[in-house]
Amino acid sequence: MSSFPAARLRRLRRTPALRRAFAETRLAAADLVLPLFVKEGIDEPHPVGSMPGVLQHTVASARDEAKRAHAVGVSSFILFGIPAAKDAEGSSGWDPDGPVPTAARAIRDDLGDDVVLWADVCSCEYTDHGHCGPLDAEGTVRNDDAVAGYVREAVVYAEAGCDLVAPSGMMDGQVAAIRAGLDDAGLGAAGIVAYAAKYASGYYGPFREAAESTMSFGDRATYQMDPGNRREARREVSLDVAEGADALMVKPALAYLDVISDVRDRFDLPVAAYHVSGEYAMIKAAADRGWIDGDRVMAEALTAIKRAGAGTILTYAAVDLAERLGA
Repeated sequence: MSSFPAARLRRLRRTPALRRAFAETRLAAADLVLPLFVKEGIDEPHPVGSMPGVLQHTVASARDEAKRAHAVGVSSFILFGIPAAKDAEGSSGWDPDGPVPTAARAIRDDLGDDVVLWADVCSCEYTDHGHCGPLDAEGTVRNDDAVAGYVREAVVYAEAGCDLVAPSGMMDGQVAAIRAGLDDAGLGAAGIVAYAAKYASGYYGPFREAAESTMSFGDRATYQMDPGNRREARREVSLDVAEGADALMVKPALAYLDVISDVRDRFDLPVAAYHVSGEYAMIKAAADRGWIDGDRVMAEALTAIKRAGAGTILTYAAVDLAERLGA
């Protein structure tokens, strides 16, 4: 018999069944949100080279992917649109026949209220310069004009059947303006998931290929958060709570587990985290080279995000992980 009392901890680790029985953090398919990129003007889905397993979808293939995901327990989807035409204002973002509202209506027709439909609200996919709103003569995003565009997008997406709109542009006052716009349009049932702490991260590169939102110049550091700032995130989140957010998001996730934990500890609203494209792609790339067990590391990464305090996780691995959880 061991003379060390700490050895007692090993009793509950002895078998896989014991470890499962006493696990403190459990992932479930219902925790996961699958991002879907819907592109106008293509006849078949296009693979995203930097994100193995991820596609730019047609509306038809997005419907098929949603049904496939739903069959293994994934019931939430966030839609991103890639329009056929872009302009300086991002006006195709509020086209009622654009890729997001068209896909939302189709998925809702197929799966009804068994699914939760999110729509990302921003202009970067829709502007010809790739920034998150119209620019002034110096190339700076015009905050209030950008927010006005987000309101128009949110109304169109909610009218198309999206349950949740998720403003990601990090403009001042965006949550309050969208809340007022939805309420004024008689769409008060639509919720807002605020990208409350979104960092100017290097992990977004593959997403910009998928969403075709690469900037023609500059960066987004003037309106997204500096990666070194933790306390500032608390102020950002507090503002979105005061403006009427229904849920809060931290983006990226793995490099910001401390921020997720802070948000969970300080606020009573639901907390989501976005396991972003670079975080996903790095695991896939290392697995492809045989350096890691990709399935195991992906599950470990998402478990860490949930352990930090995120109840909901946006991830490109949602379907693969849900299939393994159900096995």
